[in-house]
Amino acid sequence: MENKQNKLIAVAYKLYAAGEKTLEFIEEATDEQPFQFISGFGFTLDEFERQVVDLEKGAEFEFTLTKEQAYGDVYEDRIVDLEREIFSINGHFDHEHVFEGAILPLQNEEGQRFQGKVLSVGEESVKIDLNHPLAGKELNFKGHIVETREATKEEIQHLLNHMSGEGCGCGCDDCGGGCDDGCGHDHHHHHHDGGCGCGHCH
Repeated sequence: MENKQNKLIAVAYKLYAAGEKTLEFIEEATDEQPFQFISGFGFTLDEFERQVVDLEKGAEFEFTLTKEQAYGDVYEDRIVDLEREIFSINGHFDHEHVFEGAILPLQNEEGQRFQGKVLSVGEESVKIDLNHPLAGKELNFKGHIVETREATKEEIQHLLNHMSGEGCGCGCDDCGGGCDDGCGHDHHHHHHDGGCGCGHCH
């Protein structure tokens, strides 16, 4: 039986949020900028990995993940009010980056990084939604396998360095593909859990 761990898998796809009668386009990973991950590390959604790990290069796929298989429900306790001071730089509130609708990189006391959406900016606090942007949604993926092969020791070590906080230390979500680790395009796949004793990062 072929080892399903330590496979470097690159996929191109279009992602849609599946409604009752419609599909809402979310994002696209292309052949030129595919979403890449190494299997067996929990770096992507478990069911997503299960659906693609056995496919050969060039194989096409289409599948839908339930919200339970994706990012779960929307939880009210993940909508929090944070003091404005957290978002100040040199004593001045960061109006350039912190405004209603903005997606902000945040960090909790344990050093975990994740994203929050600004719901409102008040005189004393900023209301942040820490639910995953795709929480509560069924996700439809349609695409093909760009590459699948055994990962090199260097690629595995590079991934482990990022997962342990070395390098940019952020995972796909917070780099927008700038990690130079091939996580690349897809910023929705990495798991981000935990509460927030948040710090604002730039």
